Amino acid sequence: SIPLIENEVVGNYGWMTTQEFSEVLAVGNSLPGPIATKMAAYIGYSEAGIIGSFIALFASVAPSIILMLFLMAILLKYKNKPQVKNISIAVRPVIAVLLGVMTFQFTKDSVMGLGTTYTVILIAGSYFLLEKFKLHPALVIVLALIIGAATGIYNSELN
Repeated sequence: SIPLIENEVVGNYGWMTTQEFSEVLAVGNSLPGPIATKMAAYIGYSEAGIIGSFIALFASVAPSIILMLFLMAILLKYKNKPQVKNISIAVRPVIAVLLGVMTFQFTKDSVMGLGTTYTVILIAGSYFLLEKFKLHPALVIVLALIIGAATGIYNSELN
């Protein structure tokens, strides 16, 4: 979807230069969540303010939401059929593999960004906080973000 967005934003409408688009893409990649929605919100905001941001965000997620609701209605209607149950069983391993690949990528990015020591400390600390103290995952994520930000600031001051 990124080349399509670039073609429309840079080529067709001329809202941004290629350099500006690449900077927005870099910032979007550094934030969690789907890149297309973050870019749509930013581009919409830069072109038409808050209203533009909401319209662009809605336009980027509305087709998926509508299709999901439609497909969910069909799934619920036929949920007891053996074919639907077989599809659900077949999809579970695929989801597990995708989550494993994503975890590997996050770990690799963390090692590249923070280093092996900090990554191991964050993984072990997160596991300990989640399993031993039963801390809510959102709090563990916030703590990891704070540690990552503090580490980044500390490392930038050293350089």
